[in-house]
Amino acid sequence: MNFFKKKYRSLKWRLIKRFGTTQQYADYLYFLKFGKKINWENPEDLNQWINWLAFNTDTTEWSRLSDKYAVRDYVKECGLEEILVPLLAVWNSPDDIDFSNLPEKFVIKANNGSGDVKIITEKVNEDVESIKAYFKKLFNHPFGIDSAEPHYLRIKPKIIAEQLLDTTKQSINSPSLIDYKIWCINGEPQIIWVALDRTPTSLKMTAFSPAWENCNYKLAYSGHYQSFEKDLPRPSQLNKMLDYARILSKGFPEARIDFYEVDNKVYFGEITFTSACGRMDYFTNDALKELGQEIKYNN
Repeated sequence: MNFFKKKYRSLKWRLIKRFGTTQQYADYLYFLKFGKKINWENPEDLNQWINWLAFNTDTTEWSRLSDKYAVRDYVKECGLEEILVPLLAVWNSPDDIDFSNLPEKFVIKANNGSGDVKIITEKVNEDVESIKAYFKKLFNHPFGIDSAEPHYLRIKPKIIAEQLLDTTKQSINSPSLIDYKIWCINGEPQIIWVALDRTPTSLKMTAFSPAWENCNYKLAYSGHYQSFEKDLPRPSQLNKMLDYARILSKGFPEARIDFYEVDNKVYFGEITFTSACGRMDYFTNDALKELGQEIKYNN
């Protein structure tokens, strides 16, 4: 892309973000990613359906269930309290963060973001003031503005601390938790997208059918998304994960329900309605179209 084209796109992006509607901004971000605009009259694939649902339906419940603190009540309402990662603390402000009553190891994260996680393995060596500063920066620029995901902006920001799950007690050796992301369309699992071996700049991924067989929905690899070339054993609690995913996604045209399995026990991760902000590039175009065709929405 030449210099003037880059400048033009940068200026247009800023103008739309500042003076346009959030839907226009989402449309432009989609165009920058894929070189075409969203078909708002007749969504053509899963990404377009995600955007259509975000701006044409009541997403009040999306806000509640995307809130990593409030969703805990929903999981309990569904009778699944036993799969929640134990909660250690919750703070309304970064200034309230206090490690004094927490164990040596834990996880601290914002309730309204994506990837805003601090893994604490040696509390005694942590600089609490720098952690407070990190979360203050997040609070000052709420998640959802830059990504055109308005349902996140209705979430009252909090900071939560949870038990740190032991990555050494997983089915295979992975320095990060193995994330089993179950895509549900109309309440029924369609694909299990697995992310593991995460680093700050990359992750490895693979995918399976709900029967843990070769997946019909093919993945697209890039510099960030790398192929996991080894055999990944079937989770011992896969059937439970699938049942939990059905329960938690019931009533939604599409939702991604994330789980972990540690020491042969299932733990709930999160519910996501706008995976990759509705601009996923880790599925092939054909896979995105096929998944989108499965969505049935009745006004």
